[in-house]
Amino acid sequence: QLQLVESGGGSVHPGGSLRLSCAARGSTLDYYVIGWFRQAPGKEREAVSCIDRSDGSTMYTDSVKGRFTISRDNAKNTVYLQMNSLKPEDTAVYYCAAYYSIQDMCVILIGPYDHWGQGTQVTVSS
Repeated sequence: QLQLVESGGGSVHPGGSLRLSCAARGSTLDYYVIGWFRQAPGKEREAVSCIDRSDGSTMYTDSVKGRFTISRDNAKNTVYLQMNSLKPEDTAVYYCAAYYSIQDMCVILIGPYDHWGQGTQVTVSS
């Protein structure tokens, strides 16, 4: 059974950077699409980014394009989210999620994802 464990959250000033990690336990990530999502207090969970299972094709929500970078290291069974130029509106609990796929594409929608981590808090404030 695939289990996902996020780490790397914390508190930073606006303009700062953080790198989130999503480590897989119990299964290899080789055949899983990975997505990052976030949920701010009082708001619905939203998709941030996704990366496909093999060639590294990625997608980003418009609000993070040019600031966030998703990557994966299948040898380490880990996916990363590098977050630069952080803004107060990026404050949220960040979750990684996965779904098994035979296609080389990722979907930046919550629906297909059926494995979720516990989340890690990111706070951006001055």
